[in-house]
Amino acid sequence: MGFLIIFAALALLLAVYYLPPVHERLSWRVASLRSRVFYFFNPPGEGAFSPAQQDQLEAMVTQTSTAMIPQATPTLEPTPTATILISPTPTETPIPTPSATAIPGAVSLAGVRHEYQKMNNCGPATLAMALSFWGWESNQDNTRPWLRPHPDDRNVMPEEMVAAVKAHTGLDALMRWGGDEGMLKQFVAAGFPVIIERDMGDVRPNEDWTGHYGVITGYDDARRRFTLQDSYISSDYPLDYDDLYQYWRAFNHVYVVIYPPAREAEVRAILGTHTDEVYNLQHAVQVAQEAIRSLEGRDLFFAWFNLGTSLVNLGDPIGAAQAFDHAYDVVYPTIPSAARPWRMTWYQTGPYEAYYHTGRYQDVIDLATFTIVNTGVREIEETWLWRGRARLALGDEIGAIEDFREALKYHPGWQTAMDELRNVGVEP
Repeated sequence: MGFLIIFAALALLLAVYYLPPVHERLSWRVASLRSRVFYFFNPPGEGAFSPAQQDQLEAMVTQTSTAMIPQATPTLEPTPTATILISPTPTETPIPTPSATAIPGAVSLAGVRHEYQKMNNCGPATLAMALSFWGWESNQDNTRPWLRPHPDDRNVMPEEMVAAVKAHTGLDALMRWGGDEGMLKQFVAAGFPVIIERDMGDVRPNEDWTGHYGVITGYDDARRRFTLQDSYISSDYPLDYDDLYQYWRAFNHVYVVIYPPAREAEVRAILGTHTDEVYNLQHAVQVAQEAIRSLEGRDLFFAWFNLGTSLVNLGDPIGAAQAFDHAYDVVYPTIPSAARPWRMTWYQTGPYEAYYHTGRYQDVIDLATFTIVNTGVREIEETWLWRGRARLALGDEIGAIEDFREALKYHPGWQTAMDELRNVGVEP
């Protein structure tokens, strides 16, 4: 009888826990506790991915270099520690950069409705805040299905934010890389809040490295600080210019601007030459190369990673793979284990793309498996997708189908994963 009472009590507690109002308040605490227990026994910073197919890449570099027709020296300066191929000049003539417009020494934009995020809901909450400035009246409960159709999905890419704005609102949006203090201030002074993605070094300076979004709504030159609407910390969160730039480095200084289509000309005028996406990426390459010369430790890892990201986006997978190899094989092991950015491939998939497009399929599989096993998290659909692609390339169709289905499990309705399944004759 006593056993039945205990069983009934447990069943009742479980039923209450899954009531939506209760589950919403408690699920994140349960998930956090589970993660802490896992990481206590399996410290993720103690592991490291080491690319194993670098010899294959060196052969490709030699073959490519031999076949190349002599040409003018690229304007972008190579790094002193690696030979990295640089993509060609932009396909369009860049718009001339206008003279810097004088802006006030301090600006504070009103009209952004602050929201504290729900569990793993930084992206949707941040997007909802940014949209509220333009009169959008809903909240993160509405943006979450756009960006995270599975409640446990661990990340939202900035590209997904841009696509969601275009698909679900009457507004437009764009993203660029290699941003700086001046660009942020120009947009804010013109009346455009800016979404940035950064690490939380100001909150977690030494361990548990995590990515995070925020909306910049103001700046003050006298105090040298930006004002962010932060879904995790607070509204009107102040962050020093230099600190923000450092924490922003982990995400290649990416920024997203939302705007009414009627104000596109203003946005393009502020961007100037950065309106051209190829020019912008080449600029981001230069920013990373300059950082490589002066940084060390974790910041140096970010600089090499950023170089790889920009090169792969420019269509240079060989140069990108070289940069990622250096980041993982040379720099990452020098970072103290507690400070290692072991969640990096939750947020950015450049290494998968670079290794895949240089035929290093086993490195894709190894990095994806490492990401899943080392972090103890499965809800990262992009990782499953790239592992499935690599498995398929190596002839493992059954394994690839399993991975594509796993990607769809954590991102229901994801067109990219559904297309991969259909390409092997399987209906999602």
